Amino acid sequence: MSSIYEKYGLKQVINASGRMTILGVSTPSAEVVDTVKYGLNHYFEIKDLVNKTGAYIAKLLNAEDAVVVSCASAGIAQSVAAVIVKDNDWLLENLHAAPLTVPHDIVVPKGHNVNFGAPVGTMVTMGGGRLVEAGYANECSPEQLSAAITPQTAAILYIKSHHCVQKSHLSVEQAAVVARKHGVPLIVDAAAEEDLQCYYQFGADLVIYSGAKAIEGPTSGLVVGKRQYVEWVKRQSAGIGRAMKVGKEGILGLTQAIENYLTQEKATGAQMVEKMTPFIDNLNALNGISARVVWDAAGRDIARSEIHFDESVIGRTTGDVVQALKTGEPAIYFRGYKANEGIIEADVRSVSADQLNTIFVCIKALLAGEK
Repeated sequence: MSSIYEKYGLKQVINASGRMTILGVSTPSAEVVDTVKYGLNHYFEIKDLVNKTGAYIAKLLNAEDAVVVSCASAGIAQSVAAVIVKDNDWLLENLHAAPLTVPHDIVVPKGHNVNFGAPVGTMVTMGGGRLVEAGYANECSPEQLSAAITPQTAAILYIKSHHCVQKSHLSVEQAAVVARKHGVPLIVDAAAEEDLQCYYQFGADLVIYSGAKAIEGPTSGLVVGKRQYVEWVKRQSAGIGRAMKVGKEGILGLTQAIENYLTQEKATGAQMVEKMTPFIDNLNALNGISARVVWDAAGRDIARSEIHFDESVIGRTTGDVVQALKTGEPAIYFRGYKANEGIIEADVRSVSADQLNTIFVCIKALLAGEK
């Protein structure tokens, strides 16, 4: 497929940043690709396809029901709309036509009100909700979450993500207790999370996943949860969901990817460490660089290479290094969230051993002043 790069003049990319939307997220297996191709070449009654694949996925995950959506962001917007609109036919078609008189506040721990590539609040607004923050940027207890709930609250939204503040924030289980106490549903956005069952088991009414991140399916999303709430999400296909519909190929591809994800062996953090060790050893031999293994801040079994640049030694900022590698040939992308501290991370899940060596060679050449 190198001709695709040549045909459109596209840059070759080494993705050491992880399962990122800006780089195409992941590369599905051949079996998933074949399923997508089958879907593209056949017709289905879409309602039948949605209902029966959802039931199949729900059975795999020991949940009441599930539905495939176009992406995790769409899952947030449609889940918010679902808990506001419910069975109201007029609201389904007129969600944004007039000020809402039904409960539509969506309570979010303040440290979860993040930008994951787009703001969480934008998805809430698309779903007709009004975002209400609970607690503070650096803390949100069950009591603080509870205090933000009023008769206008339609749901609690909990974002399980490395983008969020991790310390001093309540757990999903604690948020579920608060939701039950107040009689409101709990929506959990677990877009990049690897456990497809625990948040539902912890008491969430709707749980949202990206189809292309951990699951490595086609561009798609999954909403799994209690039957009534999932039915309300499905109804949004005649409301805001129409603008973000998923195709037949995405529905079938994700269903196959989920089955594979649950049955096939996955790379462990220990295997990632083994893969990255020669890369780290090579980097530590360079003047002005120190590298080590670090673990995912959100607690997933993901090991990454943390690379620290001594800017006084290398004579340039870490931000300059990141930018130079992005604009090189091939373009190399890291996790640059701490670049202002002189630190970047390499995620090796989507990188081969040869590509890790290419990254090392490019960094070495860059620090030596070569182009």
